[in-house]
Amino acid sequence: MPEIPFTKGHGTGNDFVIVADPDGEIDLSADQVAALCDRHFGIGADGLLRVVRSRAIDAGAAALAADPAAEWFMDYRNADGSVAEMCGNGVRVFARYLLDTGLATLDPGSTLPVGTRDGVKAVTRSDAGFEVDLGRWRAEAGDPLVRAKGLDIARPGMGVDLGNPHIVVALASDAELEGLDLGVIPVIDPAPAHGANVEFVVPSDPLVSGGIGRVRMRVFERGVGETLSCGTGTVAAALAVRSWAGQGAPDRWSVEVPGGTLGVRMVPGPDGERVALSGPATLVYSGTVTLA
Repeated sequence: MPEIPFTKGHGTGNDFVIVADPDGEIDLSADQVAALCDRHFGIGADGLLRVVRSRAIDAGAAALAADPAAEWFMDYRNADGSVAEMCGNGVRVFARYLLDTGLATLDPGSTLPVGTRDGVKAVTRSDAGFEVDLGRWRAEAGDPLVRAKGLDIARPGMGVDLGNPHIVVALASDAELEGLDLGVIPVIDPAPAHGANVEFVVPSDPLVSGGIGRVRMRVFERGVGETLSCGTGTVAAALAVRSWAGQGAPDRWSVEVPGGTLGVRMVPGPDGERVALSGPATLVYSGTVTLA
């Protein structure tokens, strides 16, 4: 059985197994990914980041067409081995790995393009670590109901598409947020065709302080379960709360998750509003592992 090198990293507690495969020579099955991410019998992680050159993976062709400088592609897999479109925390950790291993450089004021299945994401340095331009977002039509263990009745949610699907549910208090049992999968009605991440949020009181909106969040990620943080989920939460707050709500948000705090900016653009996520990225340790 072959051995492969890996690195463990995280962004606000959202953790990943990172496997370098520059030339696309490692074909990890869903079962192998799930085994590596298993917290009892494997390394343990919320997902796996395969570091591969865009030219070496079929999904990278679109990234290179959009930006020929997008040399590296983030092949992201959920903890159950399923393929996912995007991961906001993962992009920052991916960038940290590229820089720390010398595979890429990022001078102050410059941008590092990273290919994903949701297009090319531009990474810059920030006071918090890195900021990722996640591009345009879209509010989904309808008012899905979400049932979760610990809530007395189903609650309506707002659908937000950030390249991957989210449903944001407002709760009344910190006690409701802390009382959720996210060891049980929330039920969405109607059920999205490809599932969705579900964010449960409580706006702070006061909602806005120093021109920055503030909110607390817990998240259930499809294909993973509850995680300490979800980057795109953080952005979805901020977008939803801003929408509910109405005219005059700020375009800068601080979102507290169990693993730390992330920043969200909404930026107008010629092709529509864009959103950016900022926060830390940490590499923890490296080793080798035997593939089953």
